[in-house]
Amino acid sequence: MSDLFSRHDVEAEAAAGPLADRLRPRTFDEVVGQDHLLGADGPLRRMVDTGKVSSLVFWGPPGTGKTTLARLLAQVGDLEFVQISAIFSGVGDLKQIFEAARIRRANGQGTLLFVDEIHRFNRAQQDSFLPHVEDGTITLVGATTENPSFELNAALLSRMQVLVLRRLDEAALARLLGRAEEQLEVSLPLTGKAREMLLAMADGDGRYLLNAVEAITGLASPDEQLDETALARLMQRRAPAYDKDREEHYNLISALHKSLRGSDADAALYWLARMLVGGEDPLYIVRRLIRFASEDVGLADPQALVQALAARETYEVLGSPEGELAIVQATLYLATAPKSNAAYKAEKAAMAAARETGSLAPPSHILNAPTALMKELGYGRDYVYDHDTDEGFSGQDYFPDTMQRRRLYRPVERGFEREIGKRLAWWARKRGS
Repeated sequence: MSDLFSRHDVEAEAAAGPLADRLRPRTFDEVVGQDHLLGADGPLRRMVDTGKVSSLVFWGPPGTGKTTLARLLAQVGDLEFVQISAIFSGVGDLKQIFEAARIRRANGQGTLLFVDEIHRFNRAQQDSFLPHVEDGTITLVGATTENPSFELNAALLSRMQVLVLRRLDEAALARLLGRAEEQLEVSLPLTGKAREMLLAMADGDGRYLLNAVEAITGLASPDEQLDETALARLMQRRAPAYDKDREEHYNLISALHKSLRGSDADAALYWLARMLVGGEDPLYIVRRLIRFASEDVGLADPQALVQALAARETYEVLGSPEGELAIVQATLYLATAPKSNAAYKAEKAAMAAARETGSLAPPSHILNAPTALMKELGYGRDYVYDHDTDEGFSGQDYFPDTMQRRRLYRPVERGFEREIGKRLAWWARKRGS
């Protein structure tokens, strides 16, 4: 049976529910982070002013207020609010809802049907909404985290207005956090840096933030002040215990790896032989060599990865002992190659930046626009095709609009990366000009 809620259940549900329900906005003025929809010229504000609600699709990331806005719209139109999830509902549920809405309409009461995860419905289920939307039996409001241009039938999409909800920015999350502390009548035991970290962890998701607040108030000691490390430890699951049954196995592979990094070919050969004599799986060793080629040689010698992969392929063809010579050859190549961990460090820096900035959208000018809706939203506008420029370089910015440009990859002055560094410097000068 589907998960159905009427408007009359909201108050009792919020009073007994989690913090996210207790803090659910009761007016549009309490909604945070969606000023583009609720501002003076926003489409939702116009609906509020006119009192006329049309069928909509709310497209946006989790925790941005899609359900809340649907509930508030039902109040604007004096409509009965009915909520279902496309994950748990089927054709039988929809028939019951449509029949109840028909009876309600005959008695002078309209229905706002809110469908969470509407993109989960198949084509036939989506088509079943059409006659009831067209004749006014229901006002349909769907919520989706997926691009409606691809996930919703064209016939249904043409009868609904798509509104894009934005991830909550830091200011909106801070307001939400303040409300939570007022509701709970507590001040979270966090240092200033830990408080900033909590907002970053929320990644624009208000529901996650409020759930985290509940976890902190329930698990943290009221007399302790949590710093960033303590907060991370509190909010994350414990890592599984590490298996140390084969400690020598890890000691020897560590010795091989560090010998390679130190460009000591003889020591690397010795530790390789120790592992082979000890019965280690040669394919395990070559997998570690492949990793080393990227982590410690990288683009200082792009052939390093090719050599490591060739060693694996050769061993798979020849087996032992003939194929082991290819592993020896790859080991010698890696030990004597110029070293760079620039790619490894660039990966770490990029991952840190991704975690810090969350799910910022790419700038609209570099997004493809295969549908009319996406073109209307500005996708692809003002994009410059680099090959059309005289130098094959447009100098456009490809970072998110609200993110300052960062330098993540710093090639070393060794091997082939010396040439890469020259290219990057030239592009940087052109971009600056």
